[in-house]
Amino acid sequence: MADAAGAALGAVDIMGLLKLLPHRYPFLMIDRIVEIDGDDSAVGIKNVTINEPHFLGHFPDQPVMPGVLIIEAMAQTAGAICIRQLGTTKPSLVYFLTIDGAKFRKPVVPGDQLRIAVKKIKKRGNLLKFACEGLVDGAKVAEAEISAMMVEND
Repeated sequence: MADAAGAALGAVDIMGLLKLLPHRYPFLMIDRIVEIDGDDSAVGIKNVTINEPHFLGHFPDQPVMPGVLIIEAMAQTAGAICIRQLGTTKPSLVYFLTIDGAKFRKPVVPGDQLRIAVKKIKKRGNLLKFACEGLVDGAKVAEAEISAMMVEND
């Protein structure tokens, strides 16, 4: 990657995510964001572990990360970069609006590292739309387009 492009990229660790997002355990679905290009794109990381509460019932003998939580991880990655881009001390919230074209190609299981790639495809005022992919070991496991609305948190 060229130095000029590298200068635009950033990262957020778990402590930074806790400042950006209102989510907390057990519903914070991302562990860090390793690549950020403004609010245009990002790559988030979710380390999937067996001790997560949803694996107790989904499914006890063959644990699989629920698809809805993969979609939530995508939304949280997109939301974090939107809020980060504002650069304001007044926190904002990002509300999920739509999920389109969601597809799940392979199960995500404990021990996997889910890489969540999000790319902004549209912005109109406080409405945003992102193309999202989930990857494990370079293979696409999920995809969806999500839209969200940013609002001030009073």
